[in-house]
Amino acid sequence: MGRNLGPVCRLCRRETVKLMLKGARCETAKCPMERQDRNRPPGMFSWRRGRTSEFGIRLREKQKVKRYYGVLEKQFRMYFHQAERRRGNTGETLLCLLERRLDNVIYKMNFAPSHRAARQIISHGHIHLNGRKCDIPSYSVKQGDRLTLKAAEKSKKLVQQNLEAEPNASVQPWLQVDVKNLEAVVVALPTRDDVQIPVEEQLIVEFCSR
Repeated sequence: MGRNLGPVCRLCRRETVKLMLKGARCETAKCPMERQDRNRPPGMFSWRRGRTSEFGIRLREKQKVKRYYGVLEKQFRMYFHQAERRRGNTGETLLCLLERRLDNVIYKMNFAPSHRAARQIISHGHIHLNGRKCDIPSYSVKQGDRLTLKAAEKSKKLVQQNLEAEPNASVQPWLQVDVKNLEAVVVALPTRDDVQIPVEEQLIVEFCSR
């Protein structure tokens, strides 16, 4: 499976927006986006770059969404083709499909500090879906799905540490989380309003449809 093993803080700097790729660290002064000397696109001569072209503007929107959800180009194109075949606004449908990824759900439940950490928790077999182990981070959840932890002390300790690190973190309304029993239910499907990064999905549709 392809993975991005490079420095992730460069990705936030390139997209000029916090993608929360390092969890709680992104909220501290250590985040490069908080430092005036690093709050610019990576590269030796970034200050020399001219005006971004129309193609570049649309490319940056696509890259922003890809990097936030942690998907590669082939996966992203697959989601886009799925969204094209469905009724409704293609851009909104695309974002909703990405929101339904299991790794994103675990991240939004605050069981993991980032999407990358959520994928690790899932691939290591800590998550059970409707009573059965699910180790596929790209699994698309459905309304009514029940997410629980593996019946092991190691699994509970791992998630409790993440919850204690963010005690005041909010949970989105389409998820019903039971912090005491460390489980959750998908009570509804996510909508466009549940997407937490600033993105103009129409620009992504224009880029992928060219």
